[in-house]
Amino acid sequence: MAQGIQLERERFSCSICLDLLKDPVTIPCGHSYCMNCIKHHFDENDHRSIYSCPQCRQIFITSPTLVRNNMLVFVVEELKKTAAQPKVQTAPVDVYHARPEDVACDVCNLKAFKSCLQCVASFCKEHLQPHYDVAPLKKHKLVEPSKKLQDTICSHHQEVMKLFCRTDQQCICYLCSKDEHKGHDKVSAAAERTERQRELWVTQKKIQQRIQDKDKDVKFFQQEEDAVSQSAEIALRNTEKVFTELTRIIERRCADVKEKIKSREKTEVGRFKKVKDKLGQEITELRTRDAELVKLSHTEDHTHFLLNYLSLSRLCESTQLPTVNVRRLRYFEKVTVALSEARDKILEVLGQEYAKIAETVAEADVLPQNPQAEPKTRPDFLRYACQITLDPNTANARLSISKGNRKAAFTRSEQQCSQHPERFACSWQVLSKESLTGRCYWEVERSGRGVLVAASYKNISRAGTFDECVFGHNEKSWALDCYKNSYEFTHNNIKTPIPGTWSSRVGVYLDHSAGILSFYSVSDTMTLLHRVQTTFTQPLYAGLWLSDGASAEVCQLK
Repeated sequence: MAQGIQLERERFSCSICLDLLKDPVTIPCGHSYCMNCIKHHFDENDHRSIYSCPQCRQIFITSPTLVRNNMLVFVVEELKKTAAQPKVQTAPVDVYHARPEDVACDVCNLKAFKSCLQCVASFCKEHLQPHYDVAPLKKHKLVEPSKKLQDTICSHHQEVMKLFCRTDQQCICYLCSKDEHKGHDKVSAAAERTERQRELWVTQKKIQQRIQDKDKDVKFFQQEEDAVSQSAEIALRNTEKVFTELTRIIERRCADVKEKIKSREKTEVGRFKKVKDKLGQEITELRTRDAELVKLSHTEDHTHFLLNYLSLSRLCESTQLPTVNVRRLRYFEKVTVALSEARDKILEVLGQEYAKIAETVAEADVLPQNPQAEPKTRPDFLRYACQITLDPNTANARLSISKGNRKAAFTRSEQQCSQHPERFACSWQVLSKESLTGRCYWEVERSGRGVLVAASYKNISRAGTFDECVFGHNEKSWALDCYKNSYEFTHNNIKTPIPGTWSSRVGVYLDHSAGILSFYSVSDTMTLLHRVQTTFTQPLYAGLWLSDGASAEVCQLK
């Protein structure tokens, strides 16, 4: 008899622990388990009030009463007496048993292979098989193993949340839609996820673009940091050379100046490093957010996607970078100049020259202090008024310059102009003679058709394609396009419409160190049209571009 039983040994193994039945019991559906295994299985699901057979998934209203099956006890004992009979081979623990970071099977605690959104449970390959064999179970939605299945269950109705309420912006179940969410705008979770997925892609692109921008900024500040150190090194060498020629008294001054240079170098390098570290931290956070969004975009669980989307898609404000006046190796150049002068005058004006040297070291401040508040009223702006004249050497031959080089007018015939390398060859525009740094304000009175009121770097192309030369169509210039009574801001060929009807006078405010460039409509009040917040790497120049029949004049401000 034992031999006959031995051939059917696997029939008397517990499907939960995969070993011979211990203290076997049989539940109402006819399947048998170890007493402790099935009791533990029912206890784990007691909080959900869902009791089901691990094999056939039959659901019971209450936890079944577990009664010992004496017939199975006898059969199992006979099998144990057969020493030659090999034991049921269990899966290698190190390969299949769930580790802390894995999702465990809700039946046997082995590593789960799939999670079922309908059963709200995870299964290993063994216990997942009914989902491939049983017709009703084949219709269930299987996803990658997830530890957050319980989050998809409605806490009020214990139903799977397959709907999304757009009115209340939350996931709901079918019963919720008939109750407290009745009459609300509701769609399936899958439909809402499709919509949010498109938004996620847009957010991802913004993050990736921001990462690229921050990478460029990090490289820029690394270059400036190196430039400060290199310039300081040159200043130190020149200081050493000059002061070794002087008397022992001068040597004490030399040590003093060297200390000031080193202190300033440390301060400036420290500022760049602080900004660079902050940018690096922001890049790391953006990369982490991007990785989370990528992972979220690939999840198959719509509810999990929607529950996490809003928190992951929000972007914090980007770090505003300080403006840097690019001087590369010339940060401490004034020190060397002052030292050369001091060498010739040291015997007469030792005290005065030392004060000058100390002052020039302090002038190596590269990063700006906190910018002052932007003016609000026209009298406030006029405090920063600057006198601007147009440079005839830059004016296109179609422009006539008059009124003390303050007015430009378009002419049908070309003017007789000398050949000059700074003259705009094709674009009908002109730059100012004066370079603009610090805080400046000027006004332009326009008439006729189209006028561009601009600010530009001096190295903007004088000849070439339209985008290379014309104000606002490249990275080197910013322009307010004034056409009759409508305005449009343009930079790097990106246009921003400005609705409304505005006056013929335009005010331009520049805070170079703070990276602020603002355009105003000037009448009885100052109306902001557009503000730019960026980092200017060179001095700016005022610019005008005129269309056929237009003229513009830089106003004289008191």
